[in-house]
Amino acid sequence: MIVETAEISIKAGEEAAFEAGVASAAPLFLRARGCHGVSLHRVVENPGVYRLLVRWETVDNHMVDFRNSDDFQEWRRLVGSHFSAAPSVTHSRLVADY
Repeated sequence: MIVETAEISIKAGEEAAFEAGVASAAPLFLRARGCHGVSLHRVVENPGVYRLLVRWETVDNHMVDFRNSDDFQEWRRLVGSHFSAAPSVTHSRLVADY
């Protein structure tokens, strides 16, 4: 299992609209090939920053299958106007869970 972490900075005052856009977009992720769930976290110390966590079967499920889909374009249409900068995206794999 791969976890995509997208750190997303949002324009001031657009947090509620961004959260609503993510809620509308959740089904786009959930129906994507290899997606096993999505969650949105708001950074406590900096409330204009969010972390979108998406669980993928493989990196290619995200970077090839989803990124090349119409659903990715719809995701960006729903939320992209709220970004104050391009998201920072990384992928990780669990190596220990205590």
